[in-house]
Amino acid sequence: MKNFIQNEMTRKIVFIILAMVCLTPLISSPIALALGFGLAVLIGNPFEKNLHQYIHLLLQISIVGLGFGLKLDEALHAGKTGLMLTVVSIVTVMVLGYFLGKLFKLERPLSYLLSAGTAICGGSAIAAVSPIIKPNTKQISLALAIVFTLNSIALFVYPAIGHLLHLSQEQFGLWCAVGIHDTSSVVGAASKYGDEALKIATTVKLARALWIIPVSLITMFVFKSKDSKIKIPWFIGYFIVAILLNTYFPILDRFSSSITVLAKSGLNLTLFFIGSTLSIQTLKTIGIKPLLTAVILWVTISVGSLLYILH
Repeated sequence: MKNFIQNEMTRKIVFIILAMVCLTPLISSPIALALGFGLAVLIGNPFEKNLHQYIHLLLQISIVGLGFGLKLDEALHAGKTGLMLTVVSIVTVMVLGYFLGKLFKLERPLSYLLSAGTAICGGSAIAAVSPIIKPNTKQISLALAIVFTLNSIALFVYPAIGHLLHLSQEQFGLWCAVGIHDTSSVVGAASKYGDEALKIATTVKLARALWIIPVSLITMFVFKSKDSKIKIPWFIGYFIVAILLNTYFPILDRFSSSITVLAKSGLNLTLFFIGSTLSIQTLKTIGIKPLLTAVILWVTISVGSLLYILH
C-alpha cells in the first residue's frame, strides 16, 4: 500500500486523522500502538524526523497529568510496596546483563545499554547513560530498537497474563512497574487493566526511574568518565507536585478526573507516535545475540518479579 500513497499531503492527512482517533475513548493503549506501527509499515510516517522530541515531551506531560488522579497516601503506599522489589530487580538485571554480555561476546557499551534499559526505564535509561559510556550511534539505535520492540510486545502480553492468572489490581500494577521497560508501556498496560493498577504502576515506575541517578554515578565510576553530565528526570518532580496539589487542595477534585482523562488520551497518542517510529527495516537490524540477551533479561525480571508478587 505504501507504493499507492505517494502524495505527501495525503500521508500527512491520514496520520493526523489516526492521531485524532487515538485521542478518543474508543482506542485503548495497545490498539494505539498497533495503529502507529501499521501506519509506519503501510504508508510510512511523514513526520518521523521531528516526532521523537514530541514523544518525550507528551509522555512527560501525560504522566504529570496522571498525578492529579493520586493522593499522597496512595503514592507513599505504592512506593513503599515496590521499594525492595525495585532494588533487587535492578541489581539482578545489571549483574546478569554483565555476564550475558561476556557469554555472547557483545560489545561492552551495547551490553550495558541493554542492561540499564531493562533494569530501570527503557529508552530513558539508555539516553541517560549513553553520554557517560559513549557508545556509537549504531549501538544506541540497536539498544533502543530492541527495548521498544519488547515494550510493544509487553503492552499486549502483560494484560493477557494478568487476567489469566487473576492478578489483583495492586499485583498487576506492581508487576507492570517492575517487569516492563519503558514508562509509556507500563502506564499503557496498567491503564488497560484498571484504574487502581494504573495508580500503583505509575508511582512505582517513576520511583524506579529515579534510580537513573545512582546508576549513572556508578556508570561514571565503572567507565572512568569524569567529564560526563547526569541526566536527571526532572518531570518526576512535577508529578509529585501534582499529587500534593490533588491531596491538599480539595477544590481541585472537580477537575482531577478530567485532567486524568486527558492524560490517558495523551498517553494513547504517545504510544501511537512510538508505534509510528517503528518499522520493518528497524526490526531487521536487530542481531540475534543482542536480542537474545535482552529477552533473557526481560524474561528473568518478568518471571522473577511475578513469582515474588504471587508468593
